[in-house]
Amino acid sequence: GKASWVLIVKLCSTVRCINLGTYTSGCGLCLCCSLYDMAIIGGGIVGLAAARELILRHPTLSFVLLEKEKELALHQSGHNSGVIHSGIYYTPGSLKAKLCVRGATLTYEYCEKNGIPYKRCGKLIVAVEREEIPRLKALYERGQSNNVRDLCIIDAKGIREREPYCRGLMAIDSPYTGIVDWHLVSLTYGRDFQAAGGTVITEFEAAAISSVPESPAGDTSGIKFPISVKSLKGDEVQCRYVLTCGGLYSDRLSEISGCSPEPRIVPFRGDYLVLKPEKHYLVRGNIYPVPDPRFPFLGVHFTPRMDGSVWLGPNALLAFKREGYRPFDFDLWDSIDALSYRYSHLCYLDILTHTILPPTDVRVQSRQLIGNVHMDGQIQLAENLDHRPHPM
Repeated sequence: GKASWVLIVKLCSTVRCINLGTYTSGCGLCLCCSLYDMAIIGGGIVGLAAARELILRHPTLSFVLLEKEKELALHQSGHNSGVIHSGIYYTPGSLKAKLCVRGATLTYEYCEKNGIPYKRCGKLIVAVEREEIPRLKALYERGQSNNVRDLCIIDAKGIREREPYCRGLMAIDSPYTGIVDWHLVSLTYGRDFQAAGGTVITEFEAAAISSVPESPAGDTSGIKFPISVKSLKGDEVQCRYVLTCGGLYSDRLSEISGCSPEPRIVPFRGDYLVLKPEKHYLVRGNIYPVPDPRFPFLGVHFTPRMDGSVWLGPNALLAFKREGYRPFDFDLWDSIDALSYRYSHLCYLDILTHTILPPTDVRVQSRQLIGNVHMDGQIQLAENLDHRPHPM
Protein backbone atom coordinates (compact mmCIF):
# COMPACT_ATOMS: atom_id res chain seq x y z
CA GLY A 1 0.00 0.00 0.00
CA LYS A 2 0.94 3.66 -0.14
CA ALA A 3 3.23 4.96 2.58
CA SER A 4 1.60 7.36 5.04
CA TRP A 5 3.53 10.31 6.38
CA VAL A 6 4.17 10.52 10.10
CA LEU A 7 6.49 12.84 12.09
CA ILE A 8 5.75 13.58 15.75
CA VAL A 9 4.85 15.94 18.67
CA LYS A 10 3.54 15.69 22.20
CA LEU A 11 -0.03 16.97 22.07
CA CYS A 12 -2.90 18.12 24.53
CA SER A 13 -6.65 18.25 25.50
CA THR A 14 -9.86 20.09 24.49
CA VAL A 15 -10.45 20.62 20.77
CA ARG A 16 -10.72 24.09 19.27
CA CYS A 17 -10.77 25.15 15.65
CA ILE A 18 -9.06 28.22 14.21
CA ASN A 19 -10.79 30.16 11.46
CA LEU A 20 -8.39 32.53 9.71
CA GLY A 21 -6.65 33.56 12.91
CA THR A 22 -9.71 33.53 15.23
CA TYR A 23 -10.69 30.79 17.68
CA THR A 24 -14.01 29.01 18.04
CA SER A 25 -14.66 26.54 20.84
CA GLY A 26 -15.19 22.91 19.98
CA CYS A 27 -16.77 20.21 22.11
CA GLY A 28 -15.31 17.16 20.39
CA LEU A 29 -14.99 16.04 16.81
CA CYS A 30 -17.92 14.50 14.97
CA LEU A 31 -17.15 11.81 12.41
CA CYS A 32 -18.49 13.85 9.50
CA CYS A 33 -15.90 16.60 9.98
CA SER A 34 -12.93 14.51 11.19
CA LEU A 35 -12.03 12.69 7.99
CA TYR A 36 -9.12 14.13 6.02
CA ASP A 37 -6.73 13.13 3.29
CA MET A 38 -3.78 14.24 5.43
CA ALA A 39 -3.21 15.28 9.03
CA ILE A 40 -0.16 17.35 9.97
CA ILE A 41 0.74 17.03 13.66
CA GLY A 42 2.59 20.03 15.03
CA GLY A 43 1.82 23.74 14.74
CA GLY A 44 5.37 25.09 14.80
CA ILE A 45 7.09 26.66 11.83
CA VAL A 46 8.02 23.29 10.27
CA GLY A 47 4.49 21.91 10.52
CA LEU A 48 2.92 25.15 9.32
CA ALA A 49 5.32 25.52 6.39
CA ALA A 50 4.74 21.89 5.39
CA ALA A 51 0.96 22.25 5.69
CA ARG A 52 0.98 25.42 3.59
CA GLU A 53 3.12 23.87 0.86
CA LEU A 54 1.10 20.66 0.72
CA ILE A 55 -2.27 22.35 0.38
CA LEU A 56 -0.96 24.72 -2.28
CA ARG A 57 0.43 21.79 -4.26
CA HIS A 58 -2.67 19.60 -3.76
CA PRO A 59 -5.67 21.95 -3.53
CA THR A 60 -8.21 19.19 -4.17
CA LEU A 61 -7.19 17.25 -1.04
CA SER A 62 -8.39 17.92 2.51
CA PHE A 63 -5.83 18.82 5.20
CA VAL A 64 -5.97 19.29 8.97
CA LEU A 65 -3.22 20.60 11.25
CA LEU A 66 -3.26 19.42 14.88
CA GLU A 67 -1.54 21.46 17.61
CA LYS A 68 -1.34 20.68 21.32
CA GLU A 69 -1.28 24.30 22.53
CA LYS A 70 -4.02 26.94 22.45
CA GLU A 71 -1.97 29.00 20.00
CA LEU A 72 0.34 28.22 17.10
CA ALA A 73 4.14 28.50 17.15
CA LEU A 74 4.48 28.91 20.92
CA HIS A 75 7.71 27.01 21.52
CA GLN A 76 10.91 26.90 19.45
CA SER A 77 9.27 28.86 16.63
CA GLY A 78 8.71 31.74 19.04
CA HIS A 79 11.79 31.27 21.23
CA ASN A 80 14.84 31.85 19.05
CA SER A 81 17.27 34.59 18.10
CA GLY A 82 15.39 35.52 14.92
CA VAL A 83 18.35 35.18 12.55
CA ILE A 84 17.96 34.39 8.84
CA HIS A 85 21.10 32.30 8.40
CA SER A 86 22.91 32.30 5.08
CA GLY A 87 24.14 28.67 5.17
CA ILE A 88 27.84 29.11 5.87
CA TYR A 89 28.19 26.65 8.75
CA TYR A 90 26.87 23.40 7.34
CA THR A 91 28.65 20.50 5.65
CA PRO A 92 28.83 21.06 1.86
CA GLY A 93 26.37 18.84 0.03
CA SER A 94 24.28 18.17 3.14
CA LEU A 95 20.53 18.64 3.09
CA LYS A 96 20.79 21.28 5.80
CA ALA A 97 23.29 23.33 3.77
CA LYS A 98 21.12 23.20 0.65
CA LEU A 99 17.92 24.06 2.51
CA CYS A 100 19.51 26.90 4.47
CA VAL A 101 20.94 28.62 1.38
CA ARG A 102 17.75 28.21 -0.63
CA GLY A 103 15.59 28.95 2.40
CA ALA A 104 17.22 32.33 3.03
CA THR A 105 16.32 33.47 -0.48
CA LEU A 106 12.78 32.13 -0.22
CA THR A 107 12.32 33.75 3.19
CA TYR A 108 13.24 37.20 1.89
CA GLU A 109 10.91 36.72 -1.09
CA TYR A 110 8.05 35.54 1.14
CA CYS A 111 8.49 38.45 3.56
CA GLU A 112 8.46 40.95 0.69
CA LYS A 113 5.31 39.42 -0.80
CA ASN A 114 3.44 39.29 2.51
CA GLY A 115 4.57 42.54 4.07
CA ILE A 116 6.49 40.89 6.93
CA PRO A 117 9.17 43.23 8.33
CA TYR A 118 12.76 42.02 8.13
CA LYS A 119 16.24 43.51 8.10
CA ARG A 120 19.15 42.32 5.98
CA CYS A 121 21.60 43.64 8.55
CA GLY A 122 24.42 41.21 7.80
CA LYS A 123 26.75 39.26 10.04
CA LEU A 124 30.41 39.33 10.98
CA ILE A 125 32.18 36.16 12.16
CA VAL A 126 35.19 37.64 13.94
CA ALA A 127 38.57 36.09 14.76
CA VAL A 128 40.11 37.78 17.79
CA GLU A 129 43.07 35.39 18.23
CA ARG A 130 45.61 34.34 15.60
CA GLU A 131 44.91 30.65 16.18
CA GLU A 132 41.31 31.28 15.08
CA ILE A 133 42.30 32.54 11.64
CA PRO A 134 42.83 29.09 10.03
CA ARG A 135 39.36 28.02 11.26
CA LEU A 136 37.90 31.27 9.95
CA LYS A 137 39.41 30.70 6.50
CA ALA A 138 38.17 27.10 6.48
CA LEU A 139 34.69 28.35 7.35
CA TYR A 140 34.87 30.84 4.47
CA GLU A 141 35.78 28.02 2.07
CA ARG A 142 32.84 26.01 3.37
CA GLY A 143 30.55 28.94 2.68
CA GLN A 144 31.92 29.23 -0.84
CA SER A 145 31.30 25.50 -1.39
CA ASN A 146 27.72 26.01 -0.22
CA ASN A 147 27.23 28.92 -2.66
CA VAL A 148 26.46 31.38 0.11
CA ARG A 149 25.85 34.78 -1.41
CA ASP A 150 28.24 37.74 -1.20
CA LEU A 151 30.73 36.34 1.33
CA CYS A 152 34.05 38.09 1.74
CA ILE A 153 36.95 38.19 4.20
CA ILE A 154 37.78 41.57 5.71
CA ASP A 155 40.69 42.79 7.84
CA ALA A 156 40.71 44.79 11.07
CA LYS A 157 40.01 48.03 9.20
CA GLY A 158 37.07 46.46 7.39
CA ILE A 159 35.68 45.23 10.70
CA ARG A 160 35.77 48.76 12.13
CA GLU A 161 34.01 50.11 9.05
CA ARG A 162 31.20 47.56 9.39
CA GLU A 163 31.01 47.58 13.19
CA PRO A 164 32.78 50.64 14.67
CA TYR A 165 32.81 49.22 18.21
CA CYS A 166 33.96 45.71 17.27
CA ARG A 167 37.64 44.75 17.36
CA GLY A 168 39.20 41.73 15.68
CA LEU A 169 42.05 40.56 13.47
CA MET A 170 39.98 39.21 10.59
CA ALA A 171 36.33 38.44 9.88
CA ILE A 172 33.95 36.86 7.41
CA ASP A 173 31.42 39.42 6.23
CA SER A 174 28.06 37.84 5.34
CA PRO A 175 25.84 40.71 4.16
CA TYR A 176 23.03 38.33 3.11
CA THR A 177 22.35 37.30 6.73
CA GLY A 178 19.30 39.00 8.22
CA ILE A 179 16.77 39.03 11.04
CA VAL A 180 13.03 38.46 11.17
CA ASP A 181 10.31 37.59 13.68
CA TRP A 182 9.97 33.86 12.99
CA HIS A 183 6.85 33.69 15.13
CA LEU A 184 5.16 36.16 12.79
CA VAL A 185 6.39 34.21 9.75
CA SER A 186 4.90 31.03 11.27
CA LEU A 187 1.51 32.64 11.86
CA THR A 188 1.50 33.93 8.29
CA TYR A 189 2.09 30.39 7.04
CA GLY A 190 -0.92 29.36 9.12
CA ARG A 191 -3.02 32.13 7.60
CA ASP A 192 -2.08 30.95 4.10
CA PHE A 193 -2.96 27.36 5.02
CA GLN A 194 -6.40 28.35 6.29
CA ALA A 195 -7.07 30.68 3.37
CA ALA A 196 -6.42 27.73 1.03
CA GLY A 197 -9.06 25.68 2.85
CA GLY A 198 -7.00 23.94 5.52
CA THR A 199 -8.38 23.23 9.00
CA VAL A 200 -6.42 23.98 12.20
CA ILE A 201 -7.36 22.30 15.47
CA THR A 202 -5.62 23.42 18.64
CA GLU A 203 -5.53 21.87 22.12
CA PHE A 204 -5.37 18.42 20.55
CA GLU A 205 -2.68 16.32 22.24
CA ALA A 206 -2.09 13.27 20.11
CA ALA A 207 -1.82 10.25 22.39
CA ALA A 208 -2.08 7.42 19.85
CA ILE A 209 -1.55 6.84 16.15
CA SER A 210 -2.93 3.55 14.89
CA SER A 211 -4.71 1.72 12.09
CA VAL A 212 -8.49 2.00 11.91
CA PRO A 213 -10.27 -1.38 12.15
CA GLU A 214 -12.83 -2.18 9.49
CA SER A 215 -16.42 -1.81 10.69
CA PRO A 216 -18.59 -4.96 10.68
CA ALA A 217 -21.60 -2.72 9.96
CA GLY A 218 -20.22 -1.87 6.55
CA ASP A 219 -18.83 1.56 7.37
CA THR A 220 -16.11 2.18 4.78
CA SER A 221 -14.39 5.08 6.59
CA GLY A 222 -11.73 2.71 7.91
CA ILE A 223 -10.88 1.66 4.36
CA LYS A 224 -10.75 5.16 2.90
CA PHE A 225 -9.13 6.74 5.96
CA PRO A 226 -7.02 3.97 7.50
CA ILE A 227 -5.06 5.99 10.08
CA SER A 228 -6.48 7.14 13.42
CA VAL A 229 -4.98 9.95 15.50
CA LYS A 230 -6.51 10.14 18.98
CA SER A 231 -6.07 12.86 21.57
CA LEU A 232 -5.66 12.37 25.32
CA LYS A 233 -9.37 13.16 25.79
CA GLY A 234 -10.45 10.63 23.20
CA ASP A 235 -11.14 12.93 20.26
CA GLU A 236 -10.23 11.33 16.97
CA VAL A 237 -9.16 12.34 13.48
CA GLN A 238 -9.06 9.77 10.68
CA CYS A 239 -6.93 10.29 7.62
CA ARG A 240 -5.15 8.66 4.73
CA TYR A 241 -1.72 10.09 5.53
CA VAL A 242 -0.06 11.65 8.56
CA LEU A 243 2.91 14.01 8.63
CA THR A 244 4.18 14.78 12.11
CA CYS A 245 6.53 17.68 12.79
CA GLY A 246 7.21 17.22 16.46
CA GLY A 247 10.03 19.57 17.42
CA LEU A 248 10.89 19.03 21.08
CA TYR A 249 8.87 15.80 21.21
CA SER A 250 9.69 14.20 17.85
CA ASP A 251 11.50 11.24 19.41
CA ARG A 252 8.66 10.34 21.76
CA LEU A 253 6.00 10.62 19.10
CA SER A 254 8.12 8.63 16.71
CA GLU A 255 8.11 5.85 19.26
CA ILE A 256 4.31 5.81 19.72
CA SER A 257 3.90 5.71 15.94
CA GLY A 258 5.96 2.54 15.70
CA CYS A 259 9.11 4.19 14.32
CA SER A 260 12.51 4.33 16.00
CA PRO A 261 12.94 7.00 18.71
CA GLU A 262 16.48 7.64 17.44
CA PRO A 263 17.98 10.15 17.24
CA ARG A 264 17.03 11.20 20.77
CA ILE A 265 16.22 14.80 21.68
CA VAL A 266 18.39 16.38 24.39
CA PRO A 267 17.08 19.85 25.36
CA PHE A 268 19.31 22.81 26.20
CA ARG A 269 18.23 26.11 27.68
CA GLY A 270 19.83 29.27 26.33
CA ASP A 271 19.90 32.47 28.40
CA TYR A 272 20.44 35.92 26.88
CA LEU A 273 21.47 39.29 28.22
CA VAL A 274 19.80 42.39 26.75
CA LEU A 275 21.71 45.57 26.08
CA LYS A 276 20.37 48.72 27.69
CA PRO A 277 18.47 50.84 25.15
CA GLU A 278 21.03 53.65 25.36
CA LYS A 279 23.72 51.16 24.25
CA HIS A 280 21.97 49.82 21.14
CA TYR A 281 24.18 51.97 18.94
CA LEU A 282 27.14 49.72 19.79
CA VAL A 283 25.85 46.94 17.52
CA ARG A 284 24.68 47.34 13.92
CA GLY A 285 24.31 43.72 12.79
CA ASN A 286 24.94 40.17 13.97
CA ILE A 287 28.40 39.64 15.47
CA TYR A 288 29.51 36.03 15.97
CA PRO A 289 32.73 34.40 17.19
CA VAL A 290 34.58 31.78 15.20
CA PRO A 291 32.78 28.59 16.28
CA ASP A 292 34.64 26.15 18.49
CA PRO A 293 34.66 22.78 16.68
CA ARG A 294 34.48 20.95 20.03
CA PHE A 295 30.91 22.12 20.62
CA PRO A 296 27.72 21.89 18.49
CA PHE A 297 26.86 25.57 19.04
CA LEU A 298 27.80 28.77 17.26
CA GLY A 299 28.99 30.56 20.40
CA VAL A 300 27.79 33.60 22.32
CA HIS A 301 26.95 36.38 19.87
CA PHE A 302 25.32 39.79 19.51
CA THR A 303 21.98 39.76 17.71
CA PRO A 304 19.82 42.79 16.92
CA ARG A 305 16.09 42.12 17.08
CA MET A 306 13.16 43.35 15.04
CA ASP A 307 11.81 45.22 18.09
CA GLY A 308 15.03 47.26 18.24
CA SER A 309 16.58 45.45 21.19
CA VAL A 310 20.01 43.81 21.08
CA TRP A 311 20.61 40.39 22.64
CA LEU A 312 23.87 38.87 23.81
CA GLY A 313 23.90 35.09 24.12
CA PRO A 314 22.98 32.35 24.38
CA ASN A 315 24.80 30.15 26.80
CA ALA A 316 23.90 26.48 26.65
CA LEU A 317 22.75 24.65 29.76
CA LEU A 318 21.21 21.21 29.86
CA ALA A 319 17.50 21.82 30.40
CA PHE A 320 15.48 19.74 32.85
CA LYS A 321 12.22 20.37 31.04
CA ARG A 322 11.63 20.33 27.30
CA GLU A 323 9.50 23.45 27.46
CA GLY A 324 11.39 25.00 30.39
CA TYR A 325 11.98 28.66 29.55
CA ARG A 326 12.71 29.73 33.14
CA PRO A 327 15.97 28.84 34.91
CA PHE A 328 14.37 26.53 37.47
CA ASP A 329 11.70 24.86 35.34
CA PHE A 330 11.78 21.12 36.00
CA ASP A 331 9.97 18.09 34.67
CA LEU A 332 10.80 14.72 36.23
CA TRP A 333 10.03 12.72 33.08
CA ASP A 334 12.06 15.02 30.84
CA SER A 335 14.99 15.00 33.27
CA ILE A 336 15.08 11.22 33.63
CA ASP A 337 14.76 10.89 29.86
CA ALA A 338 17.74 13.18 29.19
CA LEU A 339 20.04 12.10 32.01
CA SER A 340 19.43 8.37 31.63
CA TYR A 341 20.26 8.46 27.93
CA ARG A 342 23.60 6.66 27.58
CA TYR A 343 25.52 9.56 26.07
CA SER A 344 23.80 12.59 27.55
CA HIS A 345 27.01 13.51 29.42
CA LEU A 346 28.57 14.34 26.06
CA CYS A 347 25.98 17.12 25.61
CA TYR A 348 26.69 19.05 28.81
CA LEU A 349 28.52 22.35 28.53
CA ASP A 350 30.02 23.69 31.74
CA ILE A 351 29.00 27.32 31.24
CA LEU A 352 28.12 29.54 34.19
CA THR A 353 26.67 33.03 34.14
CA HIS A 354 26.65 35.42 37.04
CA THR A 355 23.43 37.02 35.88
CA ILE A 356 20.53 35.30 34.18
CA LEU A 357 18.04 37.62 32.55
CA PRO A 358 15.12 36.96 30.21
CA PRO A 359 14.46 36.23 27.43
CA THR A 360 15.23 32.52 27.36
CA ASP A 361 14.84 29.94 24.64
CA VAL A 362 14.92 26.15 24.57
CA ARG A 363 16.73 24.49 21.71
CA VAL A 364 17.38 20.83 21.06
CA GLN A 365 20.18 18.67 19.77
CA SER A 366 19.45 15.29 18.19
CA ARG A 367 21.82 12.62 19.52
CA GLN A 368 22.59 9.29 17.91
CA LEU A 369 23.41 6.17 19.94
CA ILE A 370 27.13 6.95 19.91
CA GLY A 371 26.43 10.44 21.29
CA ASN A 372 27.20 12.39 18.14
CA VAL A 373 25.12 15.44 17.26
CA HIS A 374 22.81 14.69 14.36
CA MET A 375 23.45 17.62 12.02
CA ASP A 376 21.48 16.76 8.89
CA GLY A 377 17.99 15.70 7.87
CA GLN A 378 16.88 12.10 8.26
CA ILE A 379 13.80 10.13 7.23
CA GLN A 380 12.86 6.80 8.80
CA LEU A 381 10.35 4.47 7.16
CA ALA A 382 8.06 1.93 8.81
CA GLU A 383 4.95 0.20 7.52
CA ASN A 384 2.44 2.94 6.66
CA LEU A 385 4.54 5.45 8.57
CA ASP A 386 7.21 7.98 7.69
CA HIS A 387 9.01 9.69 10.59
CA ARG A 388 11.07 12.84 10.18
CA PRO A 389 13.06 13.73 13.33
CA HIS A 390 13.55 17.31 14.47
CA PRO A 391 15.28 19.33 11.71
CA MET A 392 17.94 20.80 13.99
